[in-house]
Amino acid sequence: MRVPLSWLREYVDLPAGETGRDVAAKLVDAGLEVETVEQLGGGLKGPLVVGQVLTIEELEGFRKPIRFCTVDVGSANGTGEPQEIVCGARNFAVGDKVVVVLPGAVLPGDFAIASRKTYGRTSHGMICSGDELGMGDDGTHGIIVLPPEHEVGTDAIELLQLVDEVLDIDITPDRGYCMSMRGVAREAATAYGLPLRDPALLDVPAPNSYGYPVKVDDPAGCDRFTARTVTGLDPDARSPIWLSRRLQKAGMRPISLAVDITNYVMLELGQPLHAYDRSRIEGTIGVRRAEQGEKFTTLDGVKRTLDAEDLVITDNSGPIGLAGVMGGANTEIADSVTDPETGQVTGTTDVVIEAAHFDSVAISRTARRLKLSSEASKRFERGVDPQAAAAAAQRTVDLLVLLAGGTAEAGVTEVIAPGAPRTIAMPADHPDRVAGMEYGRETVVRRLQEIGCDVYGQDELVVTVPSWRPDLAAPNDLAEEVIRLEGYGNLPSTLPQVPSGRGLTARQQLHRRVGRALAGAGYVEALSYPFIGEGVFDQLQLPAHDVARQVVKLVNPISDEEPALRTTLLPGLLGALRRNDSRGSHDLALFETGSVFRAAAQPGVAVRLPVDRRPTDEEIATLNAALPAQPRYAAVVLAGAREQAGWWGKGRPAGWADAVQAARALAAEAGTELVVRQGQYGPWHPGRCAELVVTLDGVEQVIGHAGELHPRVVKAMGLPARTSAMELDLDRLAAAGGEALRAPRISSFPVATQDVALIVDASVPASSVEAALRKGAGELLESLRLFDVFTGEQVGEGKKSLAYALRFRAADRTLTAEESTAARDAAVALAGERTGAVLRGA
Repeated sequence: MRVPLSWLREYVDLPAGETGRDVAAKLVDAGLEVETVEQLGGGLKGPLVVGQVLTIEELEGFRKPIRFCTVDVGSANGTGEPQEIVCGARNFAVGDKVVVVLPGAVLPGDFAIASRKTYGRTSHGMICSGDELGMGDDGTHGIIVLPPEHEVGTDAIELLQLVDEVLDIDITPDRGYCMSMRGVAREAATAYGLPLRDPALLDVPAPNSYGYPVKVDDPAGCDRFTARTVTGLDPDARSPIWLSRRLQKAGMRPISLAVDITNYVMLELGQPLHAYDRSRIEGTIGVRRAEQGEKFTTLDGVKRTLDAEDLVITDNSGPIGLAGVMGGANTEIADSVTDPETGQVTGTTDVVIEAAHFDSVAISRTARRLKLSSEASKRFERGVDPQAAAAAAQRTVDLLVLLAGGTAEAGVTEVIAPGAPRTIAMPADHPDRVAGMEYGRETVVRRLQEIGCDVYGQDELVVTVPSWRPDLAAPNDLAEEVIRLEGYGNLPSTLPQVPSGRGLTARQQLHRRVGRALAGAGYVEALSYPFIGEGVFDQLQLPAHDVARQVVKLVNPISDEEPALRTTLLPGLLGALRRNDSRGSHDLALFETGSVFRAAAQPGVAVRLPVDRRPTDEEIATLNAALPAQPRYAAVVLAGAREQAGWWGKGRPAGWADAVQAARALAAEAGTELVVRQGQYGPWHPGRCAELVVTLDGVEQVIGHAGELHPRVVKAMGLPARTSAMELDLDRLAAAGGEALRAPRISSFPVATQDVALIVDASVPASSVEAALRKGAGELLESLRLFDVFTGEQVGEGKKSLAYALRFRAADRTLTAEESTAARDAAVALAGERTGAVLRGA
């Protein structure tokens, strides 16, 4: 919501010296989010005046049309003589009033104006467009042509209200009333302790039986509908400068007088309105739900297919408006058209004004389904004051009569569904208990009355909520209002008392160790959003029955393209890798640790927990039972060079082995060892994929995969060639490692190293051979490492040679050669028994 400070001052007598930043600070203290304060006309310096075009000479011989004009600027140029100006615009004629900037002036952007020779003539100044003055688009894309009543030589800076300050406020969903000047003025008045001149306090005639006929078939979707009729409008009437400028400052483009007035009143009071060309309406105006598949063409010219949940405005011919979202092309206000022969101007002369209140949920669903967000739908989604409809209609009628020369018909239609004001019972000390400080009953009552509530009672307050605050529905909402108006900065800052002897949990400690280990290995942590679209599973080539495809979908997602919670960390990490690679960073190693979400067989319903006390164990258990399982995962992705080239060597590209080594590093931090063996799963290359296995309760479990991604996945996701990745279940890895991580024990006795080269069938996994060697070597084995794999004629067809380095060490003595040899032979013997391995050369 863009709020011009000059407009805001009409409703609140702000101190004369208050700047936009001062007002913004007050509003921020009151809980509004003021993003920026824009200085309009900053650096603008006159003379900038109203001029009248006297003559126009068309200059020939140039690539584009050029005109040499003389313009009467009165005495603004010091001589009273016509000003000679070269201009390329075509949307003005002799006799038109225009805006002229004279030599010596400075326009926005530090653009100094001086006399200069151009196109063979000397131009003494410039005839200005709205863009050149920083006014924004006025719809003409050309020179500003002023109404004829403005005198030559008038200061255009003041006339066009070029100097102002505009507050850009980000309105949160619970503050829909602030999407209007009325709502922001109310907040400013409260913040400064000043009275508010409410623009909705108008004399509104009572409804009668001879207004335009309206029938509401769905009172749940439309609980209030006001219709007023204005006839005899001048189709050639234009929006006055003050109206157009306020719309432009608020971020809206002037269109036509009738439309501009409805937009202006919407900005002023927060009530969306719509004006129908009365001559195009056939019979009674109705409000109903659309028929499934019904077709309707909106004002933007798009033919849309409606859903049975959509609210529509109708007449005898069918839909004429999409309620609360956008009007229909069939009843659009006609643009004025001038007959070139007679000079007669034709256009809409009679209008019916609609000011209605629609169900916010229905409007939100329609706007989202049709991807048709409008200024009206944004307001209805957040809640509009139903009591303001009649005042908004009256304000619109008054402006049409004043500015377009219309006549207001006496008929007033108002269809209202029965309803009662909302009341909330609240203990007077409830805000005290929520905030942790004492306000007292008088302060609570005063603050609630300032926001428009009626308050009765002593210890137990009965609060009647104002119609413009649909977000106030519970005692906690009222407590929040008291706290924010008293100032969040006044809340006491107290740290919770942590019992001695308690620190991080084992899960938290592992999480930190994992982050430090990966960062130490050269990985950079990337945090991604926990939302995904289901199309990413096809890009990752996951099978149709894969558990990762069973997602938890959000009822109200931030983006329709990513409506589900992630079941894997890879999409977010790979997206970060792709973005960085596209921006010139080609050597990448990223990691992330975080929760993934597993859908339950039967989704639960979460309960709303209290905020004025600690939830009970039963309430917490009920909430946890409704949540999806959220195991913590760790993942890495790599691309480009793993080791940079330089004078020290050629460097090395990142590969599948680095992804596997990252998994081994995490296992070491968890105090366990991974079994790494060949696997095949989803996004990984079938020949370069390792499955990561741990033993839990005596049973081997696959907890992740590592390796090089499949070329089709790389292509589908736009990744660098040979991208590698690893992902594993950190919680199951921690469970395999036990609770406490044991520090390594350093022996003072020397190590005995034995190398063995074993020949096995090519189909035998190296991990199986390694497991047999470990088992056979016994307790003396300190470590085992595969350092060479060889295939060729020397070992035979269908065979491979695996060379291992075995390190033996005893904790209490120096091993003899016989002891280490015996341990090696035992290891080789068990490997031969289990895998058919034989010593190479034997």
